[in-house]
Amino acid sequence: MAGHLLRAATGRRTGWWEAPLFAAEQRATLVNVKLKLVKDRVLDGAILRERHLRSAHHLLDLVSTRPGHRISCPELLADKSVHKLFGSADAALAFLRRYCTLFALSRRGGGGVSLTDAALDLRHRELDCLNASEQELLARLRRLLMLTLPRSLPLHTVDLLHWDLGLPRNYRASVLRRHPDHFALAQPEGDERVWLRLLSWDDRLAVSELEKGAAGRDTTCLPFPVSFTRGFGLRSKCMDWLREWQALPYTNPYADASGLDRRTDVSEKRNVGVFHELLHLTLAKRTERHNVSNMRKLLGMPQKFTKVFERHPAIFYLSRVLGTQTVVLREAYGGGGQLLEKHAHPLVAIREEYTTMMRAALPPRRSRESHSSYTELDDESEGGEEIELSE
Repeated sequence: MAGHLLRAATGRRTGWWEAPLFAAEQRATLVNVKLKLVKDRVLDGAILRERHLRSAHHLLDLVSTRPGHRISCPELLADKSVHKLFGSADAALAFLRRYCTLFALSRRGGGGVSLTDAALDLRHRELDCLNASEQELLARLRRLLMLTLPRSLPLHTVDLLHWDLGLPRNYRASVLRRHPDHFALAQPEGDERVWLRLLSWDDRLAVSELEKGAAGRDTTCLPFPVSFTRGFGLRSKCMDWLREWQALPYTNPYADASGLDRRTDVSEKRNVGVFHELLHLTLAKRTERHNVSNMRKLLGMPQKFTKVFERHPAIFYLSRVLGTQTVVLREAYGGGGQLLEKHAHPLVAIREEYTTMMRAALPPRRSRESHSSYTELDDESEGGEEIELSE
């Protein structure tokens, strides 16, 4: 299968990042680039390890907000969000029984669900952490909105990302309501959607994580940190292209990029920079692909913009486990299955404790099966999938 021609363009920045302008003249070299994508057993394992965490946390949140941290089974199973999550009452009850380290079921008063002492203690620590880090989480949400052209997002999109950003489930009634100077809800005429709009821009927040890491060095042509999965074959021609691409001008993702020609690799590098920054805003430095698939126009992206995840497998890893596609920022894991300490937020450690408690509820046989599934992933990674880099 013949490879597509990939343009490796170079450009010259003529203005400051707040209004980046690039010379119209561009030199392009054409190379055939074919990459073999290889599954990353370690990063897939990190995602599999938390396969039921979000569902468990949703139930835990519902129970902990009730008086006495207890809810009747009929009330819990009648909740629309629970039905949407599990599909049936039997499935929800089976889930609660499975994770007995978090949930305690009783038959008193028609049956009820409460939290174990260990789970309730961890929940209190989580709430304390949320309160202590609200300003930092607030900054994450503001920066997310600052990445968009209209400085606003449909509320549904924020709902999809709220877990990844570390926002509480009731962020609308808590975070948004406590900060009316930063946010407003609006419903444009003729639009059924409610939008979250940013009211205040802060230049101090408009510095990307890549620029912060430059530590005073020149940020004109910043390269992205790259790493490859074991078994990844990179041909010399492809390596030459990667070196040229890394040397291209870097555009701050918060800057106005309307002056860029979308057909060039300078623009492609800007697109990569936007997602690099967006993933840095998440706690685990990853999110499901569909969470950002409806943000093309809002981020000023071209058609098929999420293809950058496949075109740059040394920066992003696209996991396909659990029946979905999850984009992972490679540099944040440093080749391992845990976030590097410098990237870890206190809430990440608490979520890891929840995961450990859930695993403790499973019998040893289930734990061996989980280990076996990771081994199978490793075996599959020897094969890999070939893709061609193209526009």
